Amino acid sequence: MSESGTRDGAAVRFPPPLVPLIGLAVGLVIQRFVWSLPFPLEGLARTFAGGVLLVVGVALIMAAGRLFQKTGQDPKPWESTPEIIATGIYRRTRNPMYLGMGLLQAGLGVLLSNAWIVMLVPVSWLVIYLIAIRHEEAYLERKFGASYASYKASVRRWL
Repeated sequence: MSESGTRDGAAVRFPPPLVPLIGLAVGLVIQRFVWSLPFPLEGLARTFAGGVLLVVGVALIMAAGRLFQKTGQDPKPWESTPEIIATGIYRRTRNPMYLGMGLLQAGLGVLLSNAWIVMLVPVSWLVIYLIAIRHEEAYLERKFGASYASYKASVRRWL
């Protein structure tokens, strides 16, 4: 709560990490019961590609998480944001955790040879934008004004 007694946080009502998990589940169901669509890589190439996506996804999430921890902030978007994090990975992307979650979903899709899971990554990112990012950005613009607008103008949302 803020000093005025109102809730201080973005109007996010659904935990964003659940979105890629739902994308993973939907891809598994489609693959199993509707239409099998294997990922077009085999053997070591598939393992390498999927592994790289997983490692990069985990690295992005961990790098962002360390910055939240270092600044004493809570990464949950509905919690108060006392300051804008604009260092580390946040100099390259405004949403490294969401980007990382999508890469994890893609990596699992590649490793499981399930092209549906990979193709659902943009859908997951769109849903995350609709349920979280747009609310987070509106909240940060209200709270930090020109400072956030300047950051937003200099750092891309995804890459």
